Amino acid sequence: MRDNDAALVKAFRQSSPYVNLHRGSTFVVMLGGEAIDQENFPNIISDIALLTSLGIRLVIVFGARPQIDRGLEEAGLAGLFHKHTRVTDEASFRVIKDVCGGLQMDIMARLSMGLINTPMQNARINVVTGNFVIAQPLGVDDGVDYQHSGRVRRIHTDTIHHQLANGATVLISPIGFSVTGESFNLSSEELARRLAIELKADKLIGFCSQRGVMNESGVAIAELFPEQAEEHLQRLLAEGDTMSGTARYLRAAISSCRAGVPRSHLVSYREDGALIQELFTRDGLGTQIVSQSAEQARQARIDDIGGILDLIRPLEEEGILVRRSREQLEMEVDQFTIIEKDGAIIGCAALYPFPEEGMAEMACVAIHPDYRRGSRGDMLLHKVEDQAKKRGLTRLFILTTRSIHWFRERGFEPVDVSALPMGKQKLYNFQRRSKIMMKDLV
Repeated sequence: MRDNDAALVKAFRQSSPYVNLHRGSTFVVMLGGEAIDQENFPNIISDIALLTSLGIRLVIVFGARPQIDRGLEEAGLAGLFHKHTRVTDEASFRVIKDVCGGLQMDIMARLSMGLINTPMQNARINVVTGNFVIAQPLGVDDGVDYQHSGRVRRIHTDTIHHQLANGATVLISPIGFSVTGESFNLSSEELARRLAIELKADKLIGFCSQRGVMNESGVAIAELFPEQAEEHLQRLLAEGDTMSGTARYLRAAISSCRAGVPRSHLVSYREDGALIQELFTRDGLGTQIVSQSAEQARQARIDDIGGILDLIRPLEEEGILVRRSREQLEMEVDQFTIIEKDGAIIGCAALYPFPEEGMAEMACVAIHPDYRRGSRGDMLLHKVEDQAKKRGLTRLFILTTRSIHWFRERGFEPVDVSALPMGKQKLYNFQRRSKIMMKDLV
């Protein structure tokens, strides 16, 4: 098999857990006007089409800030803002409705493509739009009348769910309608936030110019809790960045996460395939705001046996770990702690207590090769140490052939076979000649 083919097969296999995980889920996708302006936008549409073919229920909300600004400039109208919110007078609103109507038609046209030799071939996406959002005016603030600028009053969630259940992709414009027969210009970020919350969406997805929220070294931060995201938002605001896609999206994502949306993702609208890599690879390519970490350590269950075997078999074949049968693992699964990320087991360790001697063995320590540079080993060690302490055990030992220095750096000291519990001494393999390391638990 050629290297390129092997890489394709590996990537396809690694994506399968995420295909299964996302099927039947509801995603709210926030397409800002900046994303629509990009040369990469046709690729984004193709990736959205791929999501629908994988059984994901999509609600697409589009924005139009740069397009509206250009339309107003061409019409000779000044863009008026108050507290970073557009003031929409009658003349401006006529332009805005024309711009949003045109964008809605363009997006629907792109989602309707089915040309041979394109990613959209045989897509057949049923796009539905309508008066799903009831709006009301923002009113007057500090003497400034926002006129046709509005806010979301109510969302017909039952109607949207009905459309999604029938296989439709729902496209929603930033124009809302009131019970009095008027229409209002809405914030697309606020609209997407409300939709994600009220539809009880599984994800809110947005786009920005960079890979996501960047750290001081210019690297995208893979995962943030709402409190951490709030700190980055305040930093952006302090720098005067109030209107960028990152700042606007973070505000919506933080609020959504706190209201129960499990994960919100921010990806680049410039990088081809960023959305697919974010959703269908273990490490992603953007930033996600999460209510709880995608990576957690927990006690193993019987249905984790297959994942543990997949993790430890390569190490057993190399002679690093002692071989364990499936039957043995099934009997000992309660002794295992695993690290799980998005349904995949990327780390494991077992604790075997010897209560009469006040000792315990930490064994079968394994970390997936893609994650060995992180702190997963320390996470497992701390979990195992805590379990041993709760059982009233005072010493922890390991037998290792390859990780001697790693354990030395964490307080383990070399000891002789005679220091082991009697039951373990009888099982010690003198041909394997594993180093014995022990640590006092304080």
